[in-house]
Amino acid sequence: MMTKKYIVAGYAVDSKLPGMTREDLLKLTHLNVAFGHVREDEICTDHMKHVDVLREIKRNHPDLNVMLSVGGWGAGGFSEAASTEEGRGRMAESAVRILTDYPFDGIDLDWEYPCYSAAGIQSSADDKTNFTLLLKTMREALDRKSGQDGRPYLLTIAAGADQYYVDGTEMDLVQQYVDFVQVMTYDMRGGFQTLTGHHTNLYTPSGDLFRISTDSSINMFIRAGVPKEKIVIGAAFYSRIWQQVPDINRGLHQMAGSTGGYGPDFTTLAADYIDKNGYTRFWDEEARAPFLFNGSSLISYEDEESIRHKCDYVKSNELAGMMFWEYSCDMTHRLLSAIYQGLEE
Repeated sequence: MMTKKYIVAGYAVDSKLPGMTREDLLKLTHLNVAFGHVREDEICTDHMKHVDVLREIKRNHPDLNVMLSVGGWGAGGFSEAASTEEGRGRMAESAVRILTDYPFDGIDLDWEYPCYSAAGIQSSADDKTNFTLLLKTMREALDRKSGQDGRPYLLTIAAGADQYYVDGTEMDLVQQYVDFVQVMTYDMRGGFQTLTGHHTNLYTPSGDLFRISTDSSINMFIRAGVPKEKIVIGAAFYSRIWQQVPDINRGLHQMAGSTGGYGPDFTTLAADYIDKNGYTRFWDEEARAPFLFNGSSLISYEDEESIRHKCDYVKSNELAGMMFWEYSCDMTHRLLSAIYQGLEE
């Protein structure tokens, strides 16, 4: 098999691990298993049902980096654990235990988000510096284990894609302790906005009040001190949908009667929505993003064409690679194939 130059990382929720195909696993460099949780300053996996499946995956794919992703939207415990030296130490020790007991190659921290309680979790202004200290403590613990075991262990983070995340963290310091930063360049609009638009676009189109895009986000992280060779961009295997959309401009950049709720996954889009059942696919050349409109509902999503542009962007800007959320959202297997082919060409 060819040596992979770029990171191809996929998130897969624990319940979907048994269904992952050999063909898909061979296309990945990193598998982020979602989610471990933080309870009483320790990472726990006792709620996960298929951790043992990882032994078989790792046995059959020894070159695949299998990561435990800890956190996710609405998952708390981070602010509390990071707030004291003792708490940070306990969390780092629990990470080492997990790497000892299970076939994980590293830890991916998905704290959504330091300094913010939007997801209903505890936060503090001190999170900004404590996040750095937490990652430093974990890095040191993983490096000690690496020295004992004679093999590297990885530490990565999933990062929010807009200014709030950079403001709530010290990315110039954080980047020293992580192997790479996975910028979640999806959900860039949706659940908080009634203005329709793209949720995982590469560029910002003219006429859009919300200026966030993958490109603007990556430039933001580079300005904040993250080396470009440590940046991984995100692709979405699901959509965002707005209802009660005026039939103007194909529904794009219109005030809708709903926020952009979680929409159909790509499996469902391919079967029932893309140029089907009254929905027409349109391509926004400025944004390098597709969307669907049926006269009253607009759907923002990712497809092979938008992924190809993202892959070209990764290569032309010398970034680390691409990741996606979430594996089971595309049972056509088309999107992962597009990422793999786009980065390997």
